[in-house]
Amino acid sequence: MKAAIIYWSKSGNTEKVALAIKEALEARQAEITYVRVEEAGDLDWFDYDLVCVGFPSYSWRPPKPVDEFLNQGFGRYRKQGRVKTGAPVIPDKSALIFVTYSGPHTGIDEATPAGDYAAQFFAHVGFAILDKLYVVGEFHGSEEHSTLGRLGDIRGRPTEKDLDQVRNTVNNLLEQN
Repeated sequence: MKAAIIYWSKSGNTEKVALAIKEALEARQAEITYVRVEEAGDLDWFDYDLVCVGFPSYSWRPPKPVDEFLNQGFGRYRKQGRVKTGAPVIPDKSALIFVTYSGPHTGIDEATPAGDYAAQFFAHVGFAILDKLYVVGEFHGSEEHSTLGRLGDIRGRPTEKDLDQVRNTVNNLLEQN
């Protein structure tokens, strides 16, 4: 399997999840391209069997660098005629979206719109969406935001237990597909 892991991380939460996914893929001896979104440039999604894209949710959306990456790739594929009516699924092309969130307000409901949005870029070019993973991460720099939201005390997250769950989920998804 040839996989790409593309991520953006400001505080390190998303990077921890990206590394956990990388470890799960390495255990399956996948050939992996592991890059920050700023370095992904014109990386061709179609060169990979699995494309994993991760980022924190900012106001229900991906942060600007991720949004630009997704839109640039989609625009390139639209010009190439790869965006087709009905978005037929291309065999052996999959995407995995992973979103970190701290939810100082409403929790996961702040993250799911960002994951759904990012997944559509891949679905529209024919990639099967393996899953959208949502992982709690500490809101760095604000004890109030890390302790008083609906999620309770999330300091120190993602924990090793959270990351093990990510690894297990990735392994289970790959076994099913």
